[in-house]
Amino acid sequence: MSGRERFFRNGAMLAAVGLSIRTVAMLFGAFVSRSVGAEGMGLYTVIMTVYSFAVTFATSGISLTVTRLVAEAEGEGNGRRVGGVIRGAVLYSLTFGLAATLLLFFGAGIIGKEILHDQRTVESLRLLSLSLLPAALGAALSGYFVGVRRISFNAAAQVLTQLGKVAVTVVLVVRASGQGTAASVRALCLGIVVTEGIGLLISLLQFLYDRHRHGGASDAPRVGEVATTAIPLALSAYVRSALLTLEHVLIPARLRDSGESSADAYSRYGILHGMALPLILYPMSPLSSFAGLLVPELAAAEGGRQRMNRIASEAMGATLAYSTVAAVLLSLFSEELGYAVYDSYEAGRYIGVLALIVPIMYMDHVTDSMLKGVGEQVFSMWVNISDSVLSVVLVWFLIPRMGIMGYALVIVIMEGYNFALSLMRLRRRLSIRINVLRTFLLPLLFSLTAALLTKALFLFAGSGAGTWLLVMKLVFALSVVAALGALSRCLHSR
Repeated sequence: MSGRERFFRNGAMLAAVGLSIRTVAMLFGAFVSRSVGAEGMGLYTVIMTVYSFAVTFATSGISLTVTRLVAEAEGEGNGRRVGGVIRGAVLYSLTFGLAATLLLFFGAGIIGKEILHDQRTVESLRLLSLSLLPAALGAALSGYFVGVRRISFNAAAQVLTQLGKVAVTVVLVVRASGQGTAASVRALCLGIVVTEGIGLLISLLQFLYDRHRHGGASDAPRVGEVATTAIPLALSAYVRSALLTLEHVLIPARLRDSGESSADAYSRYGILHGMALPLILYPMSPLSSFAGLLVPELAAAEGGRQRMNRIASEAMGATLAYSTVAAVLLSLFSEELGYAVYDSYEAGRYIGVLALIVPIMYMDHVTDSMLKGVGEQVFSMWVNISDSVLSVVLVWFLIPRMGIMGYALVIVIMEGYNFALSLMRLRRRLSIRINVLRTFLLPLLFSLTAALLTKALFLFAGSGAGTWLLVMKLVFALSVVAALGALSRCLHSR
């Protein structure tokens, strides 16, 4: 099997798995939002921003580091180095994972009372601290499977873990129903702890099986090599994550400063960030799968300039076409999506606003992966840091004046800023050529035609008739896009 065929086979497998997982997560999110309410979603989202920083410290760049080092060793045919990298990565993950656990557990009181100004967050943060060590070790093993390109192992672990998360969390949330917002949020956090434990166990069993079949003698633990690569990534991630945490802690605080009650502030924040944004990111799941594979693909192609240019051009063209279709459908069906998934027309309004930057958002994600693949992590670090600093400044000034729509504007502005800088840097390293007609104008025309035709044919049903009707509309619209695309390729080939 050629490298190209293997790339697309692995990408298709990950995309299918990722889309399935994201679909389950979306349905699960809808269940959670209806169970805990908008205020509960806002409170949970704020807690998760703090937890996200703790996870960033616990993992400290280990997943991408293992992927790069293992991919390089595999390219050299050096199996001993692969074993040494993994042993070093485990020691590295144990150190940072344990440190993160202790810091969050004992610091939860200060964080909850002095930073978040909400006593309800303390117990949830302490619960979440118990998941950090499994998360760190799991990240190292995940990086290994991507690096050796045995994607099926990673995919299976993701599927089983996600199913376990849904089952466990649904039981916990149902049991906590009627006990108040804080109890429901604690149930969600306990579900994460159990899920991380399950995920680590599955990944560890898979790793032991894989090393038994493909392993052999190993070098001594390459802790130094792992740390040398991971720590620069970790420092970047620390600053970025800390600024993101500050930004998201400020959002409900500045909403309160604008005159909203605490409950309303959490509710609006929960609707935009906990409902609308996940739905906007839902179609990006297949792209994320391929984007993750671009890191080892470009790393292995280092020196083959023509091949790297072709990979980058194809990736950017496909992303632009795909994201254009996604943006049109999200925009024109935004109201129905908000109502069908979350029973919220307000969520639909935010979906319509954010849909305008979907092409930029998706292309920025792929561009960032390619920059990492060509060794531009330091540049990405500075772009992400400046992005976060500017976001904090804009949140501080815009939200008291514009309310939650000020935060939506921040997202729009900063996505454009990040993408512009990243694309300029990538074009300095690689020659990227995109056919604007085929990757933007035709997808735009096809998706607009499909959406308007769908709305006309289903006009009798109204805009809020139900989830299954919306699914039928989207399937029909996508079928029309696919048919028009196939017709265009057929005419072009003549």
